[in-house]
Amino acid sequence: MQLWLIPVLPFAGFAINGLLGQRFSKTLVNLFGIGSVLLSFAWVLKTLLGLGDLSAAHVEHYFTWIQSGTFTLGCDFAVDRLTAVMLLVVTGIGSLIHIYSIGYMAHEYGPHYGGYYRFFAYMNLFMFFMLVLVLAANFLVLFVGWEGVGLCSYLLIGFYFEKKFATDAGNKAFIVNRIGDFGFSLAMFYMVKSFGSLDFTTVFQKAPTAPESVLTLIGILLMVGAAGKSAQIPLYVWLPDAMAGPTPVSALIHAATMVTAGVYMTSRCWPIYTHAPIAMEVIAVIGLATAFVAATIGTAQNDIKKVFAYSTVSQLGYMFVGVGVGAFSAGIYHLVTHAFFKALLFLGSGSVIHALSGEQDLRNMGGLRRKIPWTFWTMISAALAIAGVPPFAGFFSKDAILLAAYHHSPWMYWLGTLTAGITAFYVFRAIFLAFFGTYRGDGHPHESPPVMTVPLAILALLSVAGGFMFPVPQFLSAVFPPIKEAEDITLMGFSVAAGVMGILVAYVMYVAKPALADFVAANMKGLYTLVYNKYFVDEVYDRMLVKPVVGGSRMLLWRAADVGLIDGIANGIGSRARDIGGILRLLQSGNIRSYATWVVFGSVLLIVAMGMAGGLR
Repeated sequence: MQLWLIPVLPFAGFAINGLLGQRFSKTLVNLFGIGSVLLSFAWVLKTLLGLGDLSAAHVEHYFTWIQSGTFTLGCDFAVDRLTAVMLLVVTGIGSLIHIYSIGYMAHEYGPHYGGYYRFFAYMNLFMFFMLVLVLAANFLVLFVGWEGVGLCSYLLIGFYFEKKFATDAGNKAFIVNRIGDFGFSLAMFYMVKSFGSLDFTTVFQKAPTAPESVLTLIGILLMVGAAGKSAQIPLYVWLPDAMAGPTPVSALIHAATMVTAGVYMTSRCWPIYTHAPIAMEVIAVIGLATAFVAATIGTAQNDIKKVFAYSTVSQLGYMFVGVGVGAFSAGIYHLVTHAFFKALLFLGSGSVIHALSGEQDLRNMGGLRRKIPWTFWTMISAALAIAGVPPFAGFFSKDAILLAAYHHSPWMYWLGTLTAGITAFYVFRAIFLAFFGTYRGDGHPHESPPVMTVPLAILALLSVAGGFMFPVPQFLSAVFPPIKEAEDITLMGFSVAAGVMGILVAYVMYVAKPALADFVAANMKGLYTLVYNKYFVDEVYDRMLVKPVVGGSRMLLWRAADVGLIDGIANGIGSRARDIGGILRLLQSGNIRSYATWVVFGSVLLIVAMGMAGGLR
């Protein structure tokens, strides 16, 4: 079925725009940048229709990549039902975001900017690596895509590289992810040692017979990699700062696709995790802690994009709860619905920012629902979806995870339900501050062009109806082991009530009695300060890790090793050579009689030396 065409089409768009885009018109940049992604989406549809129900994985072998003794690894792509879901999300949502970017990034085109073609080249390169990641038939090919999307994230976070905060954010994302990727690398080394292979089929067939301690170590190391890529405790700190990039980047990479790679990878490894209960428990606890902590931080943020950034971290935590309690299909289900409503929330916030000529502070917004109604109504559908209000998409996937969490351990359900209430509160806090009350800014808000609002409308439809339009758990039932998920109307009612309560509290504090929010903040100053400052985690990391490493590097590597040793040796050799040359240059007087005298003197010394040598013999 030529699976290689799926990633190669966006790569062609990257190559053409990257090499020639500076000379292209905007139309040509759009043609190659967006057309390549749409063609990839069309080829995905054609491939999946041609492969039928995917009751068995379809594998394509292209060439042998590594062969050493008995270890052989190929460059192979494979498609099964899990891959099919990810391909549709990546290319489908990716196509909408690329189209939206025509309007949002329009200001970057022109002789004084030149970032337009570069943006689409980077976005196409990301699509290439993300598709390699989900199509991979072994861990090493997956790791190529894994590292590639990290590279593209770095490039796109630092897209506005002339601004220091953007380059700092890109560096932070790159360094934090390297920590996680080191864990992933160790997991692969241990797989080769334990199973003699990195091929999915071989590893997963041998996993059930391996010692539990081996599987536990591999599972935890894989989770370290997932924690970096999918922004989980303690490696979540890069994602909120990643909002320094253009808003479409936040929607595609940092909400809908790349950050979900850890969820996809750990779900793909279910044969390892189902035989390593300790590793699964670690995933569930980390996911739940991340969901709760990030949700509480989101309640006090004033930058509209950072509110949704912490929301992304929190919702990723929910997905890992699903994986950790064995509800792999529920975790992937939430991945899909989250792609709908979170991409919409980010693109909607981008429409608000576009309407306000770059303003991102919620305190300078207000009353926008009448000025940008398309943006308002589409974002309302996304907000209701993430709040878990039925029948919106988030209700189905969130409750599937919470129900599985209750059967695993009831306290996880109750903490997850509390987090759902907090989620509804902070999302609607942002909605009410932006769209209700009176306008607090000094600009002239205007609705976004159709090239931006049409993708919003499509994502709104998916946020409303995607939950029952795409029954992901049923589709993936042949991929993952079955779990006990008997419906419980009472538990469902509690989680829905928590979401509704969060919405009502936000309405009272920010619409009905707006002074109440300041009153609560003033009377809970200690807690508010702690949450507003994100629990001072960045400051702790800075003091305990960043400053010692930077200071130590300057003292040991720069002053001692570089300046003291390397420069000392290089400069010392140069100084001694200069001194010797200074002495020898005295012999070069330019006087012919002086030269003749030295020749005679040298000849006499030579004759005397030869005579002494003859006498000794």
